[in-house]
Amino acid sequence: MGQQKLIVTVYGREQICASCVGAPGSRDTYEWLQAAIGRKYDTSDIEYKYIDMDETGHSDKHQNMIEQMEEEDMFYPLVMMDDDIVAEGIPHLKAIFREVDDRGIPLKQTEPSS
Repeated sequence: MGQQKLIVTVYGREQICASCVGAPGSRDTYEWLQAAIGRKYDTSDIEYKYIDMDETGHSDKHQNMIEQMEEEDMFYPLVMMDDDIVAEGIPHLKAIFREVDDRGIPLKQTEPSS
């Protein structure tokens, strides 16, 4: 059978994190990550979720993560792959790609040039 989907979750807020002045917003980071991962990897086994920390009605899992982030003064956007935190604040592509590789996501097949 095919492998399980990799779930990439970005927790963030519309407001830019006080320690991250000059950094892109959480939603911009979420969209940038999808584009960057999509350029390098076959994304058919990747699912993306954006969790707005200021909205209500999240599942217990997401609500617990938001509470943990606030209690521990973690930076956002916070990027998770499955249940692992892989980036906090400004994500670095090298680290993100290493995590995607470690989870066995195949590289995109390049078209043969004619």
